[in-house]
Amino acid sequence: MKIRNSRKIIFYILIIFIGLIIIGLVGAIIRLINIPAILITVLIIVGLSYSKKIDWLQNSLRSIFKIKNEKKSLDLSLISKKEAAGKSLKSIDHLITLINDKVKAKALKDEKDRVSLELDRGDIILVVFGIGSSGKTSLIRALLKRIVGKVSPEMGSTRGKETFRLKLKGLTRGIRIIDTPGILESGRGGREREKSALIEARKSDLMLVVIEGDLRSEETRTIRSLSKLGKRLLLVLNKIDLRGESEEKRLIEILTSRCNDFIGPNDIICTSASPQTIAVAGKKPYQPAPEINRLIRRLANILHEEGEELIADNILLQCSNIGKEGKNLLIKQRTQTAKKCIDKYGWLSSGALILTPLPVLDMIAAAAVNAQMVIEIAKIHGVKLTNERAKNLALSVGKILATMGLVKGGVSLISSTLSLSLPTLVISKVIQGISVSWLTRIAGASFITYFQQDQDWGDGGIQEVVEYHYNLNKREEYFKSFIRRAYERVIDPLVEKNLKKLPPRSRPPKEGDSSVL
Repeated sequence: MKIRNSRKIIFYILIIFIGLIIIGLVGAIIRLINIPAILITVLIIVGLSYSKKIDWLQNSLRSIFKIKNEKKSLDLSLISKKEAAGKSLKSIDHLITLINDKVKAKALKDEKDRVSLELDRGDIILVVFGIGSSGKTSLIRALLKRIVGKVSPEMGSTRGKETFRLKLKGLTRGIRIIDTPGILESGRGGREREKSALIEARKSDLMLVVIEGDLRSEETRTIRSLSKLGKRLLLVLNKIDLRGESEEKRLIEILTSRCNDFIGPNDIICTSASPQTIAVAGKKPYQPAPEINRLIRRLANILHEEGEELIADNILLQCSNIGKEGKNLLIKQRTQTAKKCIDKYGWLSSGALILTPLPVLDMIAAAAVNAQMVIEIAKIHGVKLTNERAKNLALSVGKILATMGLVKGGVSLISSTLSLSLPTLVISKVIQGISVSWLTRIAGASFITYFQQDQDWGDGGIQEVVEYHYNLNKREEYFKSFIRRAYERVIDPLVEKNLKKLPPRSRPPKEGDSSVL
């Protein structure tokens, strides 16, 4: 019992002794801690991190912040582009309501709805594009590692688009591959297939332009125009197994030089999608594997770094194209309606002046620019004008017509055309009346330009616009068309009313009618 108790005492003494040692060490460390010294040390380390002595630390910090800033910038860019696309689609909705042609309005709406779905789509669209027999379908087979489509040494084996899906490791999105018909094929069928291929190309996020040799001038022109639209391109030089290394190198140099304004050297890639079999004595021919690894790596790299940006840019571009198409339809519709309005006021002014002839030429210019016509043209273009504003615009164009001598020039032109074919009884009345109608067309066309340009005469001002339409309407084909209508609307009814029997008179031959404003 005594031995056991003594052992316990010794054990407790050791525990206490060890505890005292630990407490002493901790106390010593605490006494050694100097807060100012620690702060100075931290500042020295931070300072050194921005010096050349500790480049690795400096680069690490910078790379961390750069990655964060780039990611934040990319996210903001994608959000802003999607918002811009959404706003563009809403403006297209408004355009559609203004288009009277129901067939064209529906076609525009269908295209707009298709692009609306693009905002939430999952796959990246990869279009394989190029001339026939360049190996487009073979390349897709190599990418998918399975037999798809139809291949043939003859051009035109792909008659319509075909769609396949590919998943690359490391990409969250799938890839929708679209095989297109060959371009630059002869005949009507070839042209139709090329049109179909171009339509698909314009919808792509990324394009593989497959070639088998040097680019033809037409090929270069086509792919350069697609690049100018904002399309991201990879130029794939296929069938390299048919060439030697020196020829391949020479071709790469030529292509790099020819395409340096729209394709970078890293985006010109050699492949052999379907290598030729190699004969082996006494055995089955050996079929080499496709050489497309470099293409796959480049694709993965681009889609990983730029995929989201490419999709956003493509959707924004498609929205812009639909918007332009809608605006062009609306401009055409408004122009046709405005021309009818000008035609109406032109012949009304002509009739009024024939009933009450004016001796002063400047008054013809004033009559040619009726303020009410200006108000109606403005309304057609969605602009509401006050009477005062319309009168000021009419007066401005009237002054230009008079001061530039266009009134005298117009009257002289009409007079020389009609004097020989009209009886003396109606010459003065008709010349003034027809001149007013013709000058009204010029004034009205000038107002159409003004409202189409958002109430802006342009850099050359009102004088340039009026002079342009004067010269345009003076062209032989347009002027003859106008005189022909003048006979039908004014001259024949007036002559028949005043004279029952007239000597034969000449008039412009009835050619294909053309009109301009």
